[in-house]
Amino acid sequence: MILRIIIALILIQVGFAYAQKINRIDPEHWYAGLKRKNLQLLINGEQIGGSSVAISYPGIRIEQTHVFENNNYIAVDLALDEYVKPGKFTITLTKDKKLIKTEYEIKERRRSATSIKGFTPSDLIYLLMPDRFSNGDPSNDKVKGMLEQDVNRNEMYKRHGGDLQGVINHLDYLTDLGFTALWMTPFLINDQEYWSYHGYATTDHYRIEPRFGGNDVFAQLVAECHRRGMKFVMDYIYNHIGDNNYLVRDLPSKDWLHQWPEFTRTNYRPNAVTDPYRSKHDSILCVDGWFDKYMPDLNQKNPFVQNYFIQNTIWWVEFAQIDGFRFDTYPYNDNEFMIKAIKALKDEYPNIGLVGETWEQNTPAIAYWQSKNVLRSDGQDTYLQSLTDFMLCFAIKDGLREPFGWNRGFGRIYYQLSEDILYQNPYMNVIFLDNHDISRILSELNNDFDKWKQAITMLMTLRGIPMLYYGTEILMDGMSNPDGLVRKDFPGGWPGDSADKFMAAGRSDKENEAFNLIRTLAQWRKTSKAITEGKLMQFVPNDNTWVYFRYTDNECVMVLFNSSNETKSLDSKRFYERISNFTKAKNIISGETLNDIKTFSLLPNSVTVLEFSK
Repeated sequence: MILRIIIALILIQVGFAYAQKINRIDPEHWYAGLKRKNLQLLINGEQIGGSSVAISYPGIRIEQTHVFENNNYIAVDLALDEYVKPGKFTITLTKDKKLIKTEYEIKERRRSATSIKGFTPSDLIYLLMPDRFSNGDPSNDKVKGMLEQDVNRNEMYKRHGGDLQGVINHLDYLTDLGFTALWMTPFLINDQEYWSYHGYATTDHYRIEPRFGGNDVFAQLVAECHRRGMKFVMDYIYNHIGDNNYLVRDLPSKDWLHQWPEFTRTNYRPNAVTDPYRSKHDSILCVDGWFDKYMPDLNQKNPFVQNYFIQNTIWWVEFAQIDGFRFDTYPYNDNEFMIKAIKALKDEYPNIGLVGETWEQNTPAIAYWQSKNVLRSDGQDTYLQSLTDFMLCFAIKDGLREPFGWNRGFGRIYYQLSEDILYQNPYMNVIFLDNHDISRILSELNNDFDKWKQAITMLMTLRGIPMLYYGTEILMDGMSNPDGLVRKDFPGGWPGDSADKFMAAGRSDKENEAFNLIRTLAQWRKTSKAITEGKLMQFVPNDNTWVYFRYTDNECVMVLFNSSNETKSLDSKRFYERISNFTKAKNIISGETLNDIKTFSLLPNSVTVLEFSK
């Protein structure tokens, strides 16, 4: 009897020891063959602080273990040898003579770092919101345990049910249109009670939103893009996270976030970071203030926060083989951290595409953030090659809807392009007409179809990397006050929709005309080195007309605009320096051949694209 009691007590003690568990380890696994030889594991579990950690695996050694204010966390610094092999091993935590064991894995890489090519001016990017594009799997509309359960397409801020399978189902639609890259607004888990559809309040950085399909479907989506020759750009937020993130609900330390005596919102003025006359108060408020009450601001000076997010971006490149990142609210981040984070990505993947969202109201405040820009008095290199060109977006919108003038109409766009002297490389700017945050271009142009066609042609032929917002090809409209009005569902993306505008038969004649214009220009620009590799030359706007060229040593494209209600005739002598070596031209939009290029006739409110030949 005594022996049985002793055995039972031993079993109870052992059972208690192993009943404790590690809730999670981030990253959940890692990869062999990376240049980065240091790995920091953030381990979360009940009262594990102060545990000793043991690992026995060839090529991996523990360098240091860190404790936090919160006893539910430890961080373990690992050093990985250059030739560490893929495999599984046990991590053992020991505390108060109790053991907790968990398995960890080092996985093999699927692609070499140099196989990731990023994006260039030869690409055409399609931006969509997964919740609003297409519902390919209605079974995941509601997921048990998620805070927001409502799916209501009649409410602009509720979830509508779009998902990654819906995107996969329409990739052929995008490639037929001529797109070479896909960017989606964020799709990591947003387990928020309200407004979880938009994705900008991440609550788990290692899990794809299950209502979008989960990690495996995401990996399939990227693979299907690559199979079609398309690249994939991941929208990523360094600046803030969702307040239901486990790292907020159970903070490792108080300095994981920027803490204020009371809720303090950012001033949304990134110019306060670059302004030579800025106040320190305004700069701090911009960078350290919370983006919203449910979007806490990360303290990116915290070295553990830095490691967590640098490792996370590398993890996603390896997991899904993505080709680039778009970084949300770029100037709102800590400058030193962003330099460190982007350099880490560039060191690992030299050709990866990286674009920062630089939503500003003047060109210097945008250009400041581009790699090696001389505007930076601190001499720092951001390693960021691409910026979102909001100033060109604003100039096109305003220029097309206002009367012609010295610095208005086409003059406004002309002067904006002349400010490219401030960019280190304006050809790497991502250019666009609208997006998920601002009014759609058709509505901005007061539903003027001729002006819309001029805007689309500028997007397809100007310098930079063009990005088109979903639905623009079928003339979707909407003003951004509120922003939900520019985030409508794509008609035909849901079973039972009254019209399927993914198909020509579901579109009106005018919508098909718009679709075909974009398709014609998109497919053509793939073959035009003048557009994808060439330089830009613009001529001073005159008498309601504006002309610019894209050209290489051997190719030349001329784009001509007329904003008047009258036909205009332009003498080719003015453009001699660009077209003197050519004898004829093809109208890319109409298909007409011009055997006489002595004069150019421009119809009222028109745009013409000419490709020259000898």
